[in-house]
Amino acid sequence: MDPRLLAFLGVAALLTVSPGPDMALVMRNALRYGSRAVLPTSAGIAAGSVTWGAISSLGVAALLAASAQLYQALKLAGAIYLVFLGAVALRAAWTSHRADDPAAAPREAVSGRVAFRQGILTNLLNPKVGVFYATFLPQFIGPGQPVFATSIALASIHAAMGLAWLNVYGRLASRLGDLLRGGRVRRAVESLTGAVLIAFGLRLAVDRG
Repeated sequence: MDPRLLAFLGVAALLTVSPGPDMALVMRNALRYGSRAVLPTSAGIAAGSVTWGAISSLGVAALLAASAQLYQALKLAGAIYLVFLGAVALRAAWTSHRADDPAAAPREAVSGRVAFRQGILTNLLNPKVGVFYATFLPQFIGPGQPVFATSIALASIHAAMGLAWLNVYGRLASRLGDLLRGGRVRRAVESLTGAVLIAFGLRLAVDRG
């Protein structure tokens, strides 16, 4: 196997399991909507990764890195979106059920399309992902290899790893939500998830990188 690919797999695996907005969103949707929302949310995130891989190979991500105004605008949009999702999660945690009534905590309904859209927007509205791909992927493209096709292939591998990991993680989160259904602990977990999303949004907004 190509040593570059082996190195990429190792680095990509570490990046995949690192906590971030994607994992926070999957946790939020798993707790709020149940396991049925995990796959479409994860698929949206994976689609965003592949899209960023294509964008970076076309040089658009480099343009994004060079244009401070464009970068800041996209970053602000992403930050607002994360804060919005976090605020909705906090509101749901404190208004959707009473902590002392297990029967008062039914799962909310959500369509796969909505969950997918949340996943892809969370990923695409984070310009740091695009800049990261623009600097990360070229290191694993060998001389003579087609840049666009190889970038898409590497991004797809990373997306597939993320899809698998987020599905396992999300289903465990959903099971945890079932075990804590209607209890104070579940409300605390949902509130913490909302607070984490807001924190990631604020961090994205103020990050100078």
